[in-house]
Amino acid sequence: MRVIPFAAQAGITGFESPAAEYRQLGLNLDELLIEHPSATFIGVAQGDSMQDTGIFDGDLLIVDRHESARNGDVIVANFNGEFVCKIIDTHRRLLLSSNYQYQPVIIHDYDLFSIEGVVTRSIRCHRQSPILLQVDN
Repeated sequence: MRVIPFAAQAGITGFESPAAEYRQLGLNLDELLIEHPSATFIGVAQGDSMQDTGIFDGDLLIVDRHESARNGDVIVANFNGEFVCKIIDTHRRLLLSSNYQYQPVIIHDYDLFSIEGVVTRSIRCHRQSPILLQVDN
């Protein structure tokens, strides 16, 4: 993939073509977004509980299983048989949402809980991806 770097400001009334100063960067999205390819998977966010972190319903989550979760990280976890995307509070053993409408969830000793990986990136698709439509079906 070739990248044409350009800055686009909000409220633009017009801007010069990005190709005007065309230059190619030797980047591809895999290299840019994924640090540990063999330990990384992509999920799709559902719901609005992480919106104040900038993760919205339908966003793609790049989840790295190689990374160790630290206090305050956004993680994907298996919590009592459900996959959840939350902020981990390791000190108080809580799963936190980033939407004030949702209360913290205590991780009790009797809960089935495992961290599946650390969310290292999230991607918003402004058009529905045909590939994601195939995954949903």
